[in-house]
Amino acid sequence: MKKIGVLTSGGDAPGMNAAIRAVVRKAIYHGIEVYGIKNGFQGLIEGNIRKMEIGSVGDIIHRGGTMLYSARCDEFKTNEGQKKGINQLKKIGIEGLIIIGGDGSLRGAQKLSEKEFPCIGIPATIDNDIAGTDFTIGFDTALNTVIEAIDKIRDTATSHERTYVIEVMGRDAGDIALWAGLADGAESILIPEQPNEFPDVINRLRRGHERGKKHSIIILAEGVGSGVEYGQRIQDATDLETRVTVLGHLQRGGSPTAADRVLASRLGAQAVDLLLSGKAGLMVGLENNNLVHHNILRILEEEHMINFDMYQLSKELSI
Repeated sequence: MKKIGVLTSGGDAPGMNAAIRAVVRKAIYHGIEVYGIKNGFQGLIEGNIRKMEIGSVGDIIHRGGTMLYSARCDEFKTNEGQKKGINQLKKIGIEGLIIIGGDGSLRGAQKLSEKEFPCIGIPATIDNDIAGTDFTIGFDTALNTVIEAIDKIRDTATSHERTYVIEVMGRDAGDIALWAGLADGAESILIPEQPNEFPDVINRLRRGHERGKKHSIIILAEGVGSGVEYGQRIQDATDLETRVTVLGHLQRGGSPTAADRVLASRLGAQAVDLLLSGKAGLMVGLENNNLVHHNILRILEEEHMINFDMYQLSKELSI
């Protein structure tokens, strides 16, 4: 290959810039021209493509968000939209594409691969909800942001002897809630993978109150339901003063942690190596700290699983 492209799509995640940097500099190291596609698949269809140099990715490894920007694009979900994108790439002579993003981005990569355009996917989403990799780019940073917020909320929960429900992101995956809850000693963790846990939450609160416990922290994954509604239900069931904090998009921003910067750099470089070796239709990942790659279609068909041993441990430690 002489020319490759790179784009970011879907929700932004801290570490995307580090991945872009790795792709660009790894490719240039091997004498390959690199082109950045701005605004995701929408920019691809519109031909918003520019050549990138070594300096194009200078001073970005520590920045959150994505320098290539991102956008949702319904047109790209159509056969015609995908053909438009491929034609834009072929106009410039781009022979392979690296796509950085979550589930929807990987589906886009799969569609292009089905049309015999070489693509490699890099998993980047704070939700950590992609199979085939232990961690996705952005998860560790979001997790640390959540932990910092919970630490501060616990201070006021203690001072005012209140129960706090903290709603965190994660779409239909409970990883952020589970890891943050275990790391911060939450009394209860509500995740989509373990439905119907509300009675247990109430029982824990009552037991704690009976032994003199004055405050509690409950972590709720957004896939379970509304934090505001759960807070009201808890107060109605226990008569304990309950407050709710919805962390929202605060979790998606911020400078990436060292773990996310290193992960992004490794995955970005691996994606370039795979393209240059003639492989395509793959997603790169990390398993047991080793770089791996899997067929994208298989990854999309496989369900991401949380660590249920961690979930059980969180219950045992919060008695």
